[in-house]
Amino acid sequence: LNHRKLLDAIFAVCGVPDALFRPISSSVDKLDKTPWDTVRNEMTNEKGLPGDIADKIWSYVQLRGGADLVDQLRKDSQLCAQSTAIEALNELELLFRYLTLYGVMDKIVFDLKLARGLDYYTGVIFEATLNSYQYNPTLGEDQVAVGSVAGGGRYDELVNKIDSRQSRVPCIGMSIGVERIFSIKEHQLADSNTQAKTVETEVYVASAHNELLEERMKLCAYLWENGFKVEMSMKKNPKLLDQFQYCEKCQIELCIIIGESELKSGIVKIRNVFTREE
Repeated sequence: LNHRKLLDAIFAVCGVPDALFRPISSSVDKLDKTPWDTVRNEMTNEKGLPGDIADKIWSYVQLRGGADLVDQLRKDSQLCAQSTAIEALNELELLFRYLTLYGVMDKIVFDLKLARGLDYYTGVIFEATLNSYQYNPTLGEDQVAVGSVAGGGRYDELVNKIDSRQSRVPCIGMSIGVERIFSIKEHQLADSNTQAKTVETEVYVASAHNELLEERMKLCAYLWENGFKVEMSMKKNPKLLDQFQYCEKCQIELCIIIGESELKSGIVKIRNVFTREE
């Protein structure tokens, strides 16, 4: 995570003209996937930023760490001469305190090169990644690297831009990369050679003989009443093999089997679909 006001303060300290704040921010945002030399060339040759200013920016945006980085930045007298930097560091310090209380600070990286390309952010910005699937341009076609799977931040002035009648409304939001998450999940399933569970069903009620539709319905109702997620075939006389194959396809682990002998004894069979133990 990072803070948009802190990034703007860094640009100001480094001497970036106000008109170039957003264009240079979009260049910095590429550093998670692009080498510094390439980004520096974009800043200087394409956007007209002097090379010495670009190098000053690099001295800041290469920094990353945890809550200790806040203390390090507070010792920078030039940076802390910017009121927006002090405001951002205070907010980050409070956020890190809360994250520590929640016990998740070990999962957080304070990264000064995180910029998020959108102009409407006004405070904390963040992205979520999965460590095993971070972007790496050297990976082969059979490997998955998706970058961030979620991202967002604070945007206190956006509502006012949409509806000028509204006063300053504090907001924070995020988006989740559903397609990226599915891509990772497919890769994990391929690696483990297992199928995805496509339903929430915990128990499947199957019949071993014909004419047992009502008995299956009664058993489903009983299990539903007791909090189980249950389903059965809607066919009147489904084949037992078809019912087993459905459970395997949908990754339903438990199958209750009722037949004539089970009705007489009042005891049903419970089959583990994966191990085939009854």
